[in-house]
Amino acid sequence: MAPASNALTTTKHRLTAYGLLALSMSLVGSYVALSKPLVAALPVFLLAWMRFGIGGLAMPHWLKKPVGEPPMTGATRKLVFLESLLGNFLFSICMLYGVSMTSAVSAGVIMASIPAAVALMSWFFLRERIGLRVWAAIACAAFGIGLFSLSKSELPAQYTRGLEADLAYKNMLWGNLLVFAAVLCEAAYAVIGKKLTGTLSAKRITALINLWGFVLMTPLGLYMALQFDFGTVTSGTWLLLVFYSLAASVWTVWLWMTGLQTVPAAKAGVFTVMLPISAALVGVFALGETLRGVQLLAFGIAMIGVVLATLPARASFTPASAKSDGAH
Repeated sequence: MAPASNALTTTKHRLTAYGLLALSMSLVGSYVALSKPLVAALPVFLLAWMRFGIGGLAMPHWLKKPVGEPPMTGATRKLVFLESLLGNFLFSICMLYGVSMTSAVSAGVIMASIPAAVALMSWFFLRERIGLRVWAAIACAAFGIGLFSLSKSELPAQYTRGLEADLAYKNMLWGNLLVFAAVLCEAAYAVIGKKLTGTLSAKRITALINLWGFVLMTPLGLYMALQFDFGTVTSGTWLLLVFYSLAASVWTVWLWMTGLQTVPAAKAGVFTVMLPISAALVGVFALGETLRGVQLLAFGIAMIGVVLATLPARASFTPASAKSDGAH
């Protein structure tokens, strides 16, 4: 009975972790969709700085080291800094400027490579073994996101000639490179996060990388704050800002780090498909947008990837291999 009970407990933990990862990315998609009014009302760097500040006020008690947690080593401190630098600071800057210089379709197709980038980094840096089924899940996730991005209607580009056309081409090239840099930052965020969950609690990781995000964003945020008229911000915008800050800095990060404690980084990367799905659903139900048949098909393919990633592994024939699968 004991082995069966242990297997049932392990399955429950794994399913719970899958749910946390999916909920994390769904929340990201929801606040991305709802953040349009915030971007219109506040400068981006000021918005990011205030996000980290409000998030920090919500979890100062998470900064304290738990009783059973070992002291942070120098290597762990460096990883915490890199997690915030790449996942918070540089990701935001690369995505912001990249999207502004390229088309939404191009950015969406490039972002579809996140699951594959996470898998490759986890294989290279964490030495995770990636089975054929996980690769199939990654392929479905990437294809689904890419198909959804290609199905979006895009405003026709202006006809330009000579120097204007050359400048537009160069801007789009740089924009695509910046978006791809954001993909690499997001993949590094997942891989470093997996590494950190082996030594730090999910709550402490969340609080520490938010604190570093606040420090890194302070020079730009403070500069913007000194020039901004806060009297123009409505009460509704302030409420939305609080929700955005708690969702982006606290809830989604804690959910993601908690899920990573159980799930390999490569498999966790598949759950990034929940971001465009939830953003689209918020657009439909809250913003009055519509979905076409091709977009529903794209979501179906992406969800097949999630199903493939979460199906239980085949039963092992030897106790040794069973222990190996459980540890991994």
